[in-house]
Amino acid sequence: MTHLPARLAAASLIVLLAACSHSAGQANAGASPGATTARATKTIGVSIQNREAQFYQVMETGMQAEAKKFGYKLEVVDANRDNARQQSQVEDFISQKVNAIVLIPYDSQAIGSAIAEANRAKIPVFTADIASTSKIGKVLSYIASDNVQGGVKAADLLCKGIGGKGEVAIIDEPEVTSVQDRVKGFRRELKAKCPGAKIVADVDAGGQRDRAASDMSDVLQSHPHVKGVFGINDDSALGALTAVQQAGRVGKVAIVGFDATPEARTAIAKGQMYGDVVQYPKTIGKLTIDTIHSYFAGKKISRLVHVSVGTFTKADAGKPN
Repeated sequence: MTHLPARLAAASLIVLLAACSHSAGQANAGASPGATTARATKTIGVSIQNREAQFYQVMETGMQAEAKKFGYKLEVVDANRDNARQQSQVEDFISQKVNAIVLIPYDSQAIGSAIAEANRAKIPVFTADIASTSKIGKVLSYIASDNVQGGVKAADLLCKGIGGKGEVAIIDEPEVTSVQDRVKGFRRELKAKCPGAKIVADVDAGGQRDRAASDMSDVLQSHPHVKGVFGINDDSALGALTAVQQAGRVGKVAIVGFDATPEARTAIAKGQMYGDVVQYPKTIGKLTIDTIHSYFAGKKISRLVHVSVGTFTKADAGKPN
């Protein structure tokens, strides 16, 4: 008889613990798996101006890898070089209540209204590779290659390629902010370091290979003695190469591109192009997510994050990337 109270007490304790366990299970039933407030999954909406471009595919790879590291979910969509579509994508992100938005704008000026709309919804906006030039809408940080530096390196390459003197053409895309910086650096460096060179044509091919080929054909007809070409991206440079090949002037016209895609590297290795400016899109993608992570953590972030560029010539062919 003396042991009965102890047994009753133990039984009561077991019932109480089971009830507490059941209550805790009910309380956590609607919670995200394993989530706490500090570790809750965040969603980042990413609108890429042209997801088919190899450069942006590599950048997306960098973003995805870094997002996975922090447990973030990326919602990546393709604007397909259509400003109206990109505006609509931002509206979709807002309705989804994403935690941040990354834009690679197709139209640097027109994208401002979409950015302002995200601002009103209190969703932070970041841009990668291409900046917004609109006077409306606030972007917290812009992450991109140092395009002015890239233009300088392109000028140095082309100056060597033409032997320090001769007529030069630019295959341009002037409405894009990153390209504006490239051309600015190129013109400045060419004037300062290669005074024997003269820019005789600056044509807008829209960054597209077919247009670049057509425009370069026109340049070769109007300036038959042109010795060098700066293509603001590799599609522009490779398009120029097509025109040079058709004119039978391979090896007589030095072509410098921008991006160092595998196809351009092959053309350089074959001696069809002189050189290329190397960007690091995977690093840009990684740093974009790192910057957003710092913002989420309440840290101070830079409004401009520059990624240095390199160069690639025939001497680099065969070396590991």
